[in-house]
Amino acid sequence: MGLTLALILFVVSLAALVIASDWFISSAEKIGTYIGIPSFVIGVTIVAFGTSLPELATSIAAVTSGTSEIVIGNVIGSNITNILLVLGLAAFLGGKMKIDFDVMDIDMPLLFGSAFLLYFALYDLQFTLIEATIFIIALIVFLLNSFTRKKVNDKDKCNKPDAKTYVMLLLGATLVYFGATYTIKAMTEIATVMAIDPHIIALGAVALGTSLPEVVVSVKAAKAGNHGMAIGNVLGSNMFNTFAVMSIPRFFGDIKIPEETLTFDTPFMLAATILFGMICLTRKISKWEGAMLIIFYLFFLSQLAEKI
Repeated sequence: MGLTLALILFVVSLAALVIASDWFISSAEKIGTYIGIPSFVIGVTIVAFGTSLPELATSIAAVTSGTSEIVIGNVIGSNITNILLVLGLAAFLGGKMKIDFDVMDIDMPLLFGSAFLLYFALYDLQFTLIEATIFIIALIVFLLNSFTRKKVNDKDKCNKPDAKTYVMLLLGATLVYFGATYTIKAMTEIATVMAIDPHIIALGAVALGTSLPEVVVSVKAAKAGNHGMAIGNVLGSNMFNTFAVMSIPRFFGDIKIPEETLTFDTPFMLAATILFGMICLTRKISKWEGAMLIIFYLFFLSQLAEKI
């Protein structure tokens, strides 16, 4: 496969990932609304899982194809992209975002815990099956906390999902799988031809591509005034990335952890996570705070460019 064909395959398969994720998210959101799940909880669980499907699918494909170093780059790169670019764009384009849900009570401490747990799990440059199991348990705890919250919607006021909704849910999940498989195949070819470390491509191009669903969902939600879903999507996506995208692929094979993960990548992710928490202390995110987050993301990309 030549470079041109690989680039075309990369763009097409990544586009399929984004479109299929949108189908899955829309269907899951309709089902969640009908069940009576609050807007923030839908964002932090159902929508967050849907928008994290590309990361999960590409990470599993990476392990099974022998390029497991992509996994950690995908997880950390996506977490950084979600906070700095997704949240930044949502605040900058959607105007001042008001947080009507106390994220500092449970959700933000859980996010901090997930980020620091990931850092210490990677400290020895290994990610064992025992650690993967612990991450799965942490994910279950997070989901139980989210879904046991009080339901606020009335089923009678919501449209009952039809058969098409469930078909689109399954079709979206299927296309995500195939899109991820060919994205990794194309990316591996590009990295080989251009002599670029796949880990760097995962931190930048793949993380950005697989975070496009988060960008679309959060910006749309912010512009519509649904700030709870926009912020919940970012917070929940990072939780899923850390606990699910990092752990599930480990059961398909070993995950290689590059040394630079601990020198810049993970510390930068921790800093972005703490910055996220500090911004949420006032329970509102201004347009200019969004601009600051975007500037931090541009700095992150400049650091990756220096490594190429």
